[in-house]
Formats: sequence, C-alpha cells, structure tokens
Amino acid sequence: MESTALAEPGVQLSIWHLFWQAGWVVKLVMIGLLFASVWTWAIIVDKVVAYQRMRSSLNRFEQVFWSGQSLEELYRGLSDRATTGMSSIFVAAMREWKKSFEKGAKSPLGLQTRIDKAMDLALTREMERLEGRLGFLATIGSAGPFIGLFGTVVGIMTSFQAIAGSKSTSLAVVAPGIAEALLATAIGLLAAIPAVIAYNKLSSDAGKIAVRMEGFADEFSAILSRQIDEKVAQKG
Repeated sequence: MESTALAEPGVQLSIWHLFWQAGWVVKLVMIGLLFASVWTWAIIVDKVVAYQRMRSSLNRFEQVFWSGQSLEELYRGLSDRATTGMSSIFVAAMREWKKSFEKGAKSPLGLQTRIDKAMDLALTREMERLEGRLGFLATIGSAGPFIGLFGTVVGIMTSFQAIAGSKSTSLAVVAPGIAEALLATAIGLLAAIPAVIAYNKLSSDAGKIAVRMEGFADEFSAILSRQIDEKVAQKG
C-alpha cells in the first residue's frame, strides 16, 4: 500500500497528465509555445541549408569570374538563368551597362551612378531573402520566456484557488498547479533558448555573406569604372 501511495503522485505529475489537467489558458500557452518551437527549428534548418548553398554559390561564381572569362560571355551565360548572390549583382550591373550604351549614354558619371545603384538594389534584395524570417527567431527569443511566465502566473493562480477551495495546504493540493506553472515556463524556455542562439549565429553568418557580396560589388564597380574611362578615352 505504501509503495502504491508513493507511486501515485508520480503518475499524476507526469507531463501528459499536467497538460490535460491544465486550464484552457495554460493549454493555449503550451500549444502556442510548442508550435513556435517547431516553427523555430524549421526556420533554423532551412536557413542553415540556404546559407550553405549561398556560400557554395559565391565560391563557384568567384572561381568563374576570376578565371579570365570575358564579362560578355559570363553575362550571356547568366542572363537567362535564375541567379542568386554575386551572380544577381553581376547580372544587374551588366544589364544596366548594356542598356545605357545601347541608348547612347553620354555621361560617364551618370552611368557609374546607375550601375552602382543597380548593384545596391540587387544586394538589398539578396539580403532581404537571406534575412527573411530571422525576425521570427528574434521575437520568439525575446517573447517566449514572457509567454511562459504568463502560463506560470495562471498556474500559480490555479494553485491558490485549489488551496482556498480545499482549505488545505498539503503538497497533493498545491503540487499540480505549481507543476503546470513550471511546465509552461519550461516550454517557454525550450522555444526561446534555441531561437536566441540560432538568431545570433544566423545573423552573424548573414553578415559575413553580405560583406563578401559588398566586396565583390565594390571590386566590380571599379572594373566597370575603368572600362567606362577607356571607352570615353577612345571616343575622345
């Protein structure tokens, strides 16, 4: 009999039992946090794969770009494809270059400005795509513990109501509500901690990729600037 009595509280305080016995507010908090945790991990996996693909794409493009192939040939090979990263920046700059000369551009400074603007816009679009949904990670990382704390407060209130209703302060009366409260807090931390770590890591990786693309844009802008000067000198 004694062993049965000792085992019973362990069954009653199991995670599933606590969830099903919790009030609807605490259940909604737990379900919402669990959904946020699942979505967080989905974003993390997606971004890790996407960043790896982007780094591979940057490496391949740099290898081709600096291989000595002419800009015209490289542009023809990329203009009809779906491009990402440096390829998008390169195609945007070359497209503006060709359009301007086809229309008889007369101002070298204006042409250089338009090319730089085209590359900046392409870079901005690439970074928006890379950093998309990172804001969700930041939100969960900051709000998750507070949402869990809300569940904790509701659980504590449930405990006090149970104490008042039973007029008893025994552990059997108090423990379920306290356990519900702690479970809500634990789920909040379960969602928030990976989100914070992943956000910091992925933001750092996105920043490094951005630096590489900005460096290429600056180098390519200098290359086109020299070619513009050469064309202007030939016309003169």
